[in-house]
Amino acid sequence: MALSGDRDAVLINYVARGNDRPRYYANDHSKDTVAIESHSMSARDGREQALDLDTSGFQLVKHETAVSDFTDKASAPLYAREIEALILKLTGADRVLVNGAPILRFSERSGKAGSSDNSHPARFAHVDVSDETGKGFSQQRLPEGQETFSRAAHYNVWRVVSAAPQDVPLALCDARSLSGREMILADAIFDSPAGDWSFEGYVVAHDPAHRWVWFPDMTRDEAIVFKTHDSAPGVAHCVPHVAFDDPDVGDDAPPRVSVEIRAIAYWWK
Repeated sequence: MALSGDRDAVLINYVARGNDRPRYYANDHSKDTVAIESHSMSARDGREQALDLDTSGFQLVKHETAVSDFTDKASAPLYAREIEALILKLTGADRVLVNGAPILRFSERSGKAGSSDNSHPARFAHVDVSDETGKGFSQQRLPEGQETFSRAAHYNVWRVVSAAPQDVPLALCDARSLSGREMILADAIFDSPAGDWSFEGYVVAHDPAHRWVWFPDMTRDEAIVFKTHDSAPGVAHCVPHVAFDDPDVGDDAPPRVSVEIRAIAYWWK
């Protein structure tokens, strides 16, 4: 069952403005202090658009992986090398460093959402890192012997490892439709038995001018690359993103399983 094309009315979960600073947790969402506002928005088929990392802030790429089982932690170094090579090729950066291990996420229908660390789909619009967090991570994770950089950009690479169509695809907001006023500072908290740690990110308030894009019927040999922070002026700065329920997908669709990984690209001159 293949589905494609624009969706004229999908529910995008935004975050309502309030007096208190929002907090959200990687695992125990009962502790979240995020007030969700759902808005009906159109989601346009990205396969029919000209998109790139420095204008829209994201693009779909063909990218085969040699990893056959993302639940095997021993495959993480191989996937990291693949992603570093991909982002080097796409951006022309001088160095790319993958930031952490691949993260598997599952739609709720799978029964596996929450079964492993940080495995819920992202159910409200957000950007992983704030400007201050992005700047701090760029500096903290500089390669040994390198003291400075001329530019640093943070990327996510998102891949579906289940069959099409996706019941809970990823929507991305075209960076050209952002005003900056919709960005709300929030605390992203990674809760685990070993203790909590956190950093500052953004949750996103509604703006009717937002242009949402999705990629229907993704395959395992495709990946969405999108930006979450960039120190360079005059280019797409970051991309809000969110999981949404595709209203045209039936109950017989396979539950979405996806994997994402994060990386920082550096330019020295």
